[in-house]
Amino acid sequence: MEEQFANSIKDLERLRKFSDDEMKVLEASDRAADEIAEPEYEHYLKHEFNSEAPGILAKHNLLGIPIKKEYGGLEMPPIISALEKERLGQLGLGLSSFINVQVFLCAQTIQRWGTEEQKSEYLPKAVRKEKVFAFGLTEPEAGSDPASLKTQYKKEGDRYIINGTKYLISNGTIADYILVFARSAENPGTISAILVDAKSAGLSRMELREKIGLFTSDTGMLDFENVAAPKENMIGPEGRGMPVAYSALLNARLGVAAGCVGVIEASLNASLKRSRERVQHGKQIGKHQLIQQHISAMRQNLEMARWPTYFAAIRKGEYESNPNDKALMEEVELRVSLAKRIASRLAFESADRAVQVHGGFGYSLMSPVGQLFCDSRVARIYEGTDEIQDLKIASSILGEGFEAYS
Repeated sequence: MEEQFANSIKDLERLRKFSDDEMKVLEASDRAADEIAEPEYEHYLKHEFNSEAPGILAKHNLLGIPIKKEYGGLEMPPIISALEKERLGQLGLGLSSFINVQVFLCAQTIQRWGTEEQKSEYLPKAVRKEKVFAFGLTEPEAGSDPASLKTQYKKEGDRYIINGTKYLISNGTIADYILVFARSAENPGTISAILVDAKSAGLSRMELREKIGLFTSDTGMLDFENVAAPKENMIGPEGRGMPVAYSALLNARLGVAAGCVGVIEASLNASLKRSRERVQHGKQIGKHQLIQQHISAMRQNLEMARWPTYFAAIRKGEYESNPNDKALMEEVELRVSLAKRIASRLAFESADRAVQVHGGFGYSLMSPVGQLFCDSRVARIYEGTDEIQDLKIASSILGEGFEAYS
């Protein structure tokens, strides 16, 4: 098992013991990462979605970790999902983004808010990778303020008709289904979540390739022109779209934090190898004090990022067992924001330091650390920017009445 990942498990076992079934999942995550590594690198250089990864993940049943067994999942607690994302995050955040959308934003949201018919229909397909899902919240003018979205739906007989544009949608052009958030044309104060079949007439999709990184993650812009969806495809009650979205984002923010822990590990691993092998000025560069400063900083970053992430995951598991505990819910929201804010910043810093350790070779997409550097920048933006997390953290400490948007 990869050394840093094994150390994480060993350190956590001092706080909680992992069951045999949980250890099998963690071992499967490690094997899957080894299996995906080479195609992930090859597809990254081609700037294309890694079409091989979903099948490998499904083969190891890693798309169903938080999904209940009755729907084909493993029904594991959030800490297991976090550790899986940590290990796979070592390969960069493109793969991590696919999992975030397929599992945390979509499958878990359907599991939380869907009807029994919806769960039975869609969750087994998501777990087995038979269908790919996308999360249609962001728009050209609605990013950090999703409540300002302009996409509309109107009722027409036994269906909804949807019009609008969604932007920067991960899995956007490869998805079979898109969870679309739209505003009622009849009652503009009502926002709802509707699952749309990507083959529907009137839906056009364009891949967005001009990104700084995340080249193995599919990103698209989606235009809805009188796209029809049956009424039974509404996820959650009508008008509850924002609570549905926020619960999904809570899952995904924890996933981002865990993936960023993996980025820090990969940055450190690559820098250790480079420091031991590269010789300059007559000695290994790891013997130069300023290189040791980078190594020390990355190790500190790993320690500072992983424990808030683990603690948030453990507390989230406790909340899922006590969903009516409002105080625990508020604590989990704070813990997840802290984890995401800390881990994403330190991942970008660590990748930057790794590039510096590698010198000219690091400043190349041929170098894994160059890929980590490009990928990790977006972690400070998607699923809630640094600034949004700062506001959530500060207002939760200041107390009622200090919400920035109240």
